[in-house]
Amino acid sequence: MSRSIITLTTDFGTGSPYVAQVKGTILSLQAQAVLVDITHDIAPQDVRQAALVLEDVTPHFPPGSIHVAVVDPGVGTDRRILAAQISGRYYLAPDNGLLGRLLARDPAARVVALTRREYWLPAVSATFHGRDILAPAAAHLSLGTALDDLGEAWDQPVQLSWPQVVVEQHRLQGEVIAIDTFGNLISNLPQELIPVAGAAEAVVVQCGGRTISGIVATYGRRPPGTLIALVGSSNRLEIAIVSGNAAVELRAEVGDPVSVVLPG
Repeated sequence: MSRSIITLTTDFGTGSPYVAQVKGTILSLQAQAVLVDITHDIAPQDVRQAALVLEDVTPHFPPGSIHVAVVDPGVGTDRRILAAQISGRYYLAPDNGLLGRLLARDPAARVVALTRREYWLPAVSATFHGRDILAPAAAHLSLGTALDDLGEAWDQPVQLSWPQVVVEQHRLQGEVIAIDTFGNLISNLPQELIPVAGAAEAVVVQCGGRTISGIVATYGRRPPGTLIALVGSSNRLEIAIVSGNAAVELRAEVGDPVSVVLPG
């Protein structure tokens, strides 16, 4: 189980010098680290967006990989900073809900609050814990430091409330939880609730005041400009416009309702 891979997920912005400072700190302590940028384009302080990204992306990395998330509206306050082992991977993040969805998937997860200052930089800025605490702790993990050596066990990590799907006899009610870079509207309606094969053609999807007849398997099944519904790579129902931008066309935002009317 290799710990050489360290990923970064932040709201710093692409090209931000803050990203380089985090990377420089890691490499100064662990020159052999393989650094991978998941994204630095999380909307500023959008903990929920980052939590979804971590849930969708990090399971595709090998066991032992280390994932650093810095979306930290409470930086400098008394909020904790966590390190966790979840489903065979390591995570470091502020205790603000970033790891909540992943922790919910693994009852055997182990979590510590970072308290051992010898694994931080000697000088810690009140406004840049990503560089001064999270980055060096990740480097020490990569070098073989045990999770428990970084701090004290913590069993009450922050959990955010998430919208729940309402399941009725012939209707599913959910909402948009993310909008990707193509303008596709990603809902919280999971694949296992969505009819497949022939039954999918009889489904009606409603979003943004528009009605979509049927669920298609892929974008290419309809001509450009068509509003479609499909199950995307995150295994959630999505609303998209073929070769277009559904978010712009529907003036949609995170939190907008999405309904599925089932046949029967």
